[in-house]
Parts: sequence; structure tokens; C-alpha cells
Amino acid sequence: MPELEQLCSTMRVDTSVELSEQPPVSEAGGLRNVKVLIGFARPHKRRILLGLVLALSGSVTVLATPMVTKWILDSLGTGASMQGPVWVLIALLIVGAVLGWAQWVVLGTTAEHIVFDARASLVRRLLGSTVPSVQSRPVGELVTRVTSDTVLLREAASTAAVGVINATCVTIGTVVLMGVLDLMLLGVTLAAIVIVGAIFAVLMPRIAKAEALTQESLGHLGGVLEGSLRSVRTVKAAGAEGRVGALIGKNAMQARVHAISGVRISAGAWTVAWTGVQGAIIAILALGAWRVDSGTLEVSALIAFLLYAFTLMGPVGELTTNITALQSGIAAAMRIRELETLEAEAVPAEGAEPQSLSRADTAAIEFDNVTVRYGAELDPALDRVDVRIPAIGHTAIVGPSGAGKTSLFSTVLRFVEPASGVVRLGGARYPDLSVESVRARIAYVEQESPLVPGTVGENLRFIHPGATDDELAEVLTLLQLDEVVAAQVRGLDTPIRDTDLSGGQRQRIAMARAMIRPSPILLLDEATSQVDTLTEAAIVGSIKKRAKTGAVITIAHRLSTVRHADMIVVMEAGRVRATGDHEHLMDSDELYRRMVHAGGFDLPAAQLDEAVR
Repeated sequence: MPELEQLCSTMRVDTSVELSEQPPVSEAGGLRNVKVLIGFARPHKRRILLGLVLALSGSVTVLATPMVTKWILDSLGTGASMQGPVWVLIALLIVGAVLGWAQWVVLGTTAEHIVFDARASLVRRLLGSTVPSVQSRPVGELVTRVTSDTVLLREAASTAAVGVINATCVTIGTVVLMGVLDLMLLGVTLAAIVIVGAIFAVLMPRIAKAEALTQESLGHLGGVLEGSLRSVRTVKAAGAEGRVGALIGKNAMQARVHAISGVRISAGAWTVAWTGVQGAIIAILALGAWRVDSGTLEVSALIAFLLYAFTLMGPVGELTTNITALQSGIAAAMRIRELETLEAEAVPAEGAEPQSLSRADTAAIEFDNVTVRYGAELDPALDRVDVRIPAIGHTAIVGPSGAGKTSLFSTVLRFVEPASGVVRLGGARYPDLSVESVRARIAYVEQESPLVPGTVGENLRFIHPGATDDELAEVLTLLQLDEVVAAQVRGLDTPIRDTDLSGGQRQRIAMARAMIRPSPILLLDEATSQVDTLTEAAIVGSIKKRAKTGAVITIAHRLSTVRHADMIVVMEAGRVRATGDHEHLMDSDELYRRMVHAGGFDLPAAQLDEAVR
């Protein structure tokens, strides 16, 4: 089963990775990484600038408070009125509170806009990428990038960026005003700032690396967990809960190790900042007291200077917090930008639209010397395929496992593009058509028949939202689904999940979903693999009815599906080996005869002779 294969593949890869073998995080290109983060914030620069102005304005009220306090102290004993400076302090308090509230609202709102834009961009990129490029990565990892990584942008691209600038400006303003009060005490303060800054410069790159590795580990954890839960039946049947749990636990442990490393480094940065400021305050108090005692410094100036020293603790702590948040955001931004490497589907092109497919002598699909590869160094999945599928009738695609049947369907649906050769739809070349125009003419039922989130009715109308209730009722009756729908609590409005229905019921719903759409081409990837004999007869009957007005193309694994087809295409090793109806191929093609006698159309070629014997 594909889920188990993916899970086992993930287990083989991850169990061979030790904690020291995490993906390297480049310490170079720091400016380029910052530009990536800026790219997310650029569309919201006006709001961010408004938040910065509000933050700086609020900081002005903070910087003015010690000077007003000195004014009050200088007024003591002089007989001057205290009313003026007190009202100024009250005004500063009120204005600062209003500006702080406004800054909080503006930047918080902007942060949510940035997260929303990043998620919307990621979703568009994922849904607009080719199927092989999306399937090359675990689904859980992609979900982590859309959910967890984007959250880290919330603080980094707005609040943290503004916080760093504001804290820097407050620090500079505080230092300048300290110099106005006393240059000797300022020298002590600057010495502490230089020491703290130097230590920060050493610690910050290590914080960035730890954050990046933590997010990478969380992505691996999400991928393995998603695959395990999707294959939970197989995991339990195999008694593999312990092994899978250990694998998930290993990824969780990796995330914990790197997160703890980041916490320790951040704690070191905080401790250095706090100790440096506290040490500077002690030195200022001691030196200032000595100077006051010697008469070279006023008491009010010392108190104001100490207030600025305490004020300095705020921006220093803010710088520590926001720089850490920026490092996390940059790591998240780089992981998000990695998804830009996913191969996008062909850009819609203006060109000829396919002609009407109502005539029986018109080919629905033509393959002209088509070769498809999933990698430059891999053998071709389709090797110089030439085939013409009529616009009216039922065409069955058969062949051993790995013959290229699914690749043929993927090429028809433009999930993959040919390395060479041309595919035509109704006579129009695929390169001249948009992906949307091709798929609009095709209804598709995949073998696993997944349900989409929503109700029964939403599933049935998923590819044809405009279907009427009468159209639904007709198809449900044709596929013997009317009783299944009637048995649901709320009928068509009943929410369903994959686990709510049997495999055969899901397959029939997927079949109905495709048949409701009035498309000239219907692709069926083994539409009867999970149904009973009576239901299979109903599906075969519906295929015959649809084949009278359009092209029905099936990947067939059962003889009952194949023998009634108007044309059968036999594939082997990525090539078309033979075409014809059942009787013709039984007389002319040895591989087809062996598949019929073996009782299966999807056995590996090496097992066919043994199955026949």
C-alpha cells in the first residue's frame, strides 16, 4: 500500500540519521537571509512604519520622564511651584499609555496580516506545483511549514523588527541624555554596553542555528507522524506501534535537543544583559555617591542618571528578545522560501482550444512518440509511446505492474509533462493549451478514491458544483448509492470522513463524483477494485452508458472490466505493446493471454508465467 511504502521509506531514511547529522545551516549569507524576511514584510511597510512611529513617540515620553523628575527635585527648597512638572509627568504617562496601546494594535494586526499572506502564498504554491514535486516531500512536513513556520513570522516580520529599531533608538537617546547629565558616569555605562554587545555578537549566530535545526526537526516529526496516522491500520496490524513510536520519539528528541540548546544560549544572552546592566548601575551608584559627596555632582542629576540607567534595562532586554525572535523568523522564512524550489505547473497559455469531441472519428487523446521521465538519470516511465484513444467508446489500459499505466494517466492529466513527444487533446497540442482547459474536459477517479473534507453532497458536487439534485439522484441510483446516502443521518448534508464508509462505498462516491461532471473524457483508475460483484455489474453498466457519448479510459485489473472494452491497450516496460479488442488480443498477443490466464492484469511480469503454471 502506498502509505506503508512511504512510511517505511521515511523510517529507513530517518533511522539512519544521528543527532549530529542534521541538515547544515549556513552561517554565511546572513544579509541574504534578512532580505528574505524583509520580503514578507514589504507589502505591509506602511503599517510597520506607522507602528515604528508610534513606538518611537512612546519612547520619547519614557526618555522625558527622568528629566522631568530632575526638574521636580531641583524645585525642592526653591519655593517654585510643583504643579507644572507634576502635570507634565501625568501628561507623559497618559500619552505614553495611548501610544503604547496604538502601537500594540497596529503591529499585532500587521503581524496577523503577514502570517495570513505567507500561508495563502504557501497554499497557492503547493496547489500550483506539479504532483511529483509535492509528493516528493512528506505531507506532514509541508503542513508544518504552512502552520508552524508561518507563526514564527508573526513577531519577526513586524513586532520584532520594530522592537529592534525602537530599542536601538531608545538606547542611543538614553546614552545621549546620560552624557548631558554626566560624562564620567556615561563612561561607565558605555563600558558595560560594549561588553554586553560583544557577547551578544558571539551568541546570536548560535541562536539562529539552534532555531533553524529545531524547525527542521519539527518538520521531520510532522512528516513521520502524518504518515503513521494515515497508515494507522497497517501499523497496528503489523504490531509496529513501538517501532513507529520510537521513530517519532527520535524526531521529537532531536527537536528537544536543539530547542534546549537555543534556550540555553538565549538564557546566557539574557543573563549577560541583565548582569551587565545591574553591574553598571552598581558602579554608577558608587561613583555617583562619591561625586555627590565631593560636591562635583548634584543629587538630582544622580537620581535622573540612575533613572536612565534603569530605563536602559528595558531596551537592552527588548533587544535580546526581539533579536532572538528575528533569528527564529529568519530561519522560518528560509524554510518557507525553500518551497519555491517546487516545480510549478505549466503557466496557462493562450492557444487553440480543442475541437468538439462528439464525432466518433475524432481522437480524444493522442500520444505522438511521448517519453516521460521522473528524473534525468531514471529509466523512462513512458518510452516513445504512440497511441490514439477514440472520442467515443471504452478504452482499457492493461499491463504488468510497472508497465506505465499510471504514468499514462498522469500525462493525460498533465500531472507530469513529457520529456519529448506531443500529447493532443481533440487535435490540439498540449503546449498550446492551459492546464485548466485540459482538466476541464476530463473527469478522473483515482484508485484510492479519497473523500474530500465536507458533507456527502459536497463530495458528490466537488468537481461539478452546479449539479442539480435530479442529476445527483440519477447517478446515485445508477451506482446503487441511493440507499447508502439515505442511511446517513442527514442525507446529503451529512459530514463524512474516510473512516465513515467502506472502501467500496468510497469508491462508488468517487465514481459518482466523476460521472456527474459532464466531461467528454472519463478516466478511471480501476473503478471496481473494492466493490462486490453486484456493485461491479452496476459500475460496468454505467461505464457502458457513459462510453456511448464520450471517451471512457480505464486502468483495468479485472477481466470483467477489460473484456467488454471497445479497445484494449496492452503496455509493457513503458511502451505500448499491442492494441485491439479482447478476442483479437487473445489470438495475437502472448502477454495478454498470460495475464488473462493468470487471472490478474497487474502482476509483475516475472510472476505471470508462474501464475499461469
